[in-house]
Amino acid sequence: MGESRARKDMTESSVLTGSCLCGGIRYRAEGPLSLVARCHCIFCRKQSGAEFATNGSVETEHFKLLSGESLLRSFESSPGEMRLFCGQCGSSIFKRSETKPNLIRLRLGCLDTDFDQRIEFRVFTSRKLGISEITEDIPSFDTVPTAETSDSGSN
Repeated sequence: MGESRARKDMTESSVLTGSCLCGGIRYRAEGPLSLVARCHCIFCRKQSGAEFATNGSVETEHFKLLSGESLLRSFESSPGEMRLFCGQCGSSIFKRSETKPNLIRLRLGCLDTDFDQRIEFRVFTSRKLGISEITEDIPSFDTVPTAETSDSGSN
């Protein structure tokens, strides 16, 4: 992808749609997404059933639940961190945090539309499974990056 195309993708908004496995929950979000990351924390691994979860944030005002509100169930994985999923099929849909009430953290595996934003970083690589390969093409952090660590990255 050319540099001008990458810049265009990150600045122009796009409409993203997503749904759960059974199709009961459907949503619409206006991107671009921010903080697109692969998370290796135990919560994301357990909820996704995979070695990591790929997530991206969208402002709450740009997120709309189209159907299935009655199917949404939530689980408070840690204080103030609500993980929402489909009560019928179990698909993990998004996360809300009391510390960032203006953001919805989407589980990108439930997107129905494709997007071509790149993964910006990996987090909680200190908690990764042995089968997870960490390469140097994407910045990686042992925990959540801070202003001091985000410039250098660490494995």
